[in-house]
Amino acid sequence: MTEQPPKPRRKLADRIPRPKKKVTWPQARAFSVHLLTASGSFLAFLSLVAAAEKQWTAMFLWLGLALFWWLGLALFVDGIDGPIARKLDVKEVLPTWSGELLDNIIDYVTYVLIPAFALYQSGFMGEGLSFLSAAIIVVSSAIYYADTGMKTKENFFKGFPVVWNMLVFTLFVLQTGEYVSFAVVVIAAVLSFVPMNFLHPVRVKRLRPLNLGVFLAWCALACVALVQDMQASWPVQWAIGASGLYLFLIGGVMQLFPRLGLNKD
Repeated sequence: MTEQPPKPRRKLADRIPRPKKKVTWPQARAFSVHLLTASGSFLAFLSLVAAAEKQWTAMFLWLGLALFWWLGLALFVDGIDGPIARKLDVKEVLPTWSGELLDNIIDYVTYVLIPAFALYQSGFMGEGLSFLSAAIIVVSSAIYYADTGMKTKENFFKGFPVVWNMLVFTLFVLQTGEYVSFAVVVIAAVLSFVPMNFLHPVRVKRLRPLNLGVFLAWCALACVALVQDMQASWPVQWAIGASGLYLFLIGGVMQLFPRLGLNKD
């Protein structure tokens, strides 16, 4: 009986399954929405590099640009007739890609991880409390992002929305003492899990002109502090503290007075 010759091996390229369908224009257009969101992560990377080199002004500058990138996207999305993702049918065209998950990943890095690292790297509260504060921030925020019900119907955040970039920046500018700063971190972390409303300055419609105005004023004052190399004059410090406190508390005030800012029509 003659032996059968061995079958020729298939090339690797032949063994790799090829996609049944080519990428369509709707898919490419929908993917561009995710790419636009993800591009802000590069600003976060530059901020992390600056923090590693203890260049605090540069770090907060890159974080600020990331914040304006987020704000600009939010304003653009809200300014057209319906959300971009819905208009491009992103969920239907790319069902396995989650824009919400992408947002949370970038937000966690930008708003949580980098400010926590800055606290630790700077030793702002002393070596021990700085390390403990960073640990509290990253752990509590990770749990917060796991909550799928973090938004109300009015687009308020339920609990402190872990915007540690703004809070840590305020602590750096105001030069609060180590124990006061640590107390602020602990209180904010606890409030992440308290059913108290916190403002989204763009998407909450009630009092939006006022709230957005205060938020933009805080951003402008933050730019002044950056120009002053984080050594802000006392009027700038007081203004940053007052506007920051307003943004921190106004959501709770609007929760207590649910008709505040409603149109009377």
